[in-house]
Amino acid sequence: MSCFASQALLCRPGFDAGPALQALCAQAATEHPTHWHWDGQHARALGVAVDSRDGNVTRLQAGAFGLGDEVERCLHLLPSDWRLAGLLSLAFEDDLALVDGRDGTLPWMAVTLPSQWAPEEKVGRHFAEVHQPVADNRLIVSAAQPLVQLVTAGERWERFVWTITGHARLHAHPERMDAVRWPATADPEAIAHWAWWRTERQSFWPVPGGDQAMFTIRIQVTPLAQALNSAERLQAVRDALHSMSDAVLAYRGLQAVREPLLAWMDKRLASEPAPSPRPHEGSARSP
Repeated sequence: MSCFASQALLCRPGFDAGPALQALCAQAATEHPTHWHWDGQHARALGVAVDSRDGNVTRLQAGAFGLGDEVERCLHLLPSDWRLAGLLSLAFEDDLALVDGRDGTLPWMAVTLPSQWAPEEKVGRHFAEVHQPVADNRLIVSAAQPLVQLVTAGERWERFVWTITGHARLHAHPERMDAVRWPATADPEAIAHWAWWRTERQSFWPVPGGDQAMFTIRIQVTPLAQALNSAERLQAVRDALHSMSDAVLAYRGLQAVREPLLAWMDKRLASEPAPSPRPHEGSARSP
């Protein structure tokens, strides 16, 4: 937010995200009243207040983690009309993008932790166009307009996506990805030690009173061995990795490491105790 705000805080020229942003502020205050405060004009979090009318920033106290000074300094670096969005981005884990149900576009974004995509290249584009580079994308592209209509129709939705990566940081803008993501070895243990389990929790929150939805993205990165901590998880991910097409492997950067990762998973599965059989429904159970 301090160094790359122009690539994170984005809006299509002429689009007014104010009503959606204020609705999100009110919802955040309802769901997290001890963390986020909103009176219709002022947002308070992390020891800082932002006036939504003029972007004025006021330091209140040390704030969570003692970051009041840093939060205030960061917000002052932003244009005044982006400071409310900036405070939201600093106060919550989730990145934000607005989906406009009227034309199917993403006209506004506050995305600080992209996963190998550049927000500045996606803002203002149609939902289907944004997903065009995704491998084996025929289903999601063909269903783009019905999906947009679904998520802006009044109900909340969530989904989860994952990948295995050699990039350990949450921030994965293409311009700041590691040039070498995997070690130059085929040793399964070395590859697995280098691997990270990257997940996204994605949700859609319909904006009251309009054909819009706020799309939220929460990124988590965990060492692969720590994430796959049961035979069930190992087997599920092993089967998924084995089934990936060449196009999907290329899109995720996994071509060179699929076989070592599969070998590592097979070895772990062989050493895992077999899960206890579950009793059939209706059968007698021992005390």
